[in-house]
Amino acid sequence: MDNTIRLSKRVADERQCSRREAELYIEGGFVSVDGVVVEEAGARVAPEQQVTLADDATLLEITPVTILLHKPAGAAQPLHLLKADTLTRSAPGQRFLKRHVTGQQEMVPLDVKASGLVVFTQDFRVNRKLSEESLEQEIIVEVSGTIMEGGLQQLNQINGKVSWQNETRLRWAVKGLKLGSIEKLCKEVGLKVVSMKRIRVGRISMASLPSGEWRYLQNYEKF
Repeated sequence: MDNTIRLSKRVADERQCSRREAELYIEGGFVSVDGVVVEEAGARVAPEQQVTLADDATLLEITPVTILLHKPAGAAQPLHLLKADTLTRSAPGQRFLKRHVTGQQEMVPLDVKASGLVVFTQDFRVNRKLSEESLEQEIIVEVSGTIMEGGLQQLNQINGKVSWQNETRLRWAVKGLKLGSIEKLCKEVGLKVVSMKRIRVGRISMASLPSGEWRYLQNYEKF
């Protein structure tokens, strides 16, 4: 006979709170079963299992988060990279929750072959800003071939600035960039794209974020 009960009921009974309050404690990552944090209110527990509520447990609403990922080249579904073990660092006191990586929307997508900074958000304010405003992106493009005469001037007819960083690398600081457009524009001036890496979106740079890892956007950081 199954003698387990829902974790939310166990917490509600032991803490003498409502079932909804118990669910909020669990979803907030404040409840442990036998020392392991469980975030699913529907999880079932046996009478002999130890259920613990963290000392700092709060019923405050979980704040939507924005995530910055260093996408590796070739990653077609970068959302799948948002896991606890790929989190490189977080704000002091900021805990990873499974809810942080659900309901995330990818903003300003990158070409599959490109690497670099990708932004995911649950925050409607960030979503609106990145959707409605054409923020400048900075992309380093490795190229091969010989640019045709006047090719750089032709590239600079786009909404931004393109300049040589060295003999094989172009720096693009552009707005309103569409997927696939860099390869197309380079081909028109005799260049072949070898690789692309986006290092900045608006005022947010990728900095030293390792490839395949992510971090939370901090409260003081603005696009």
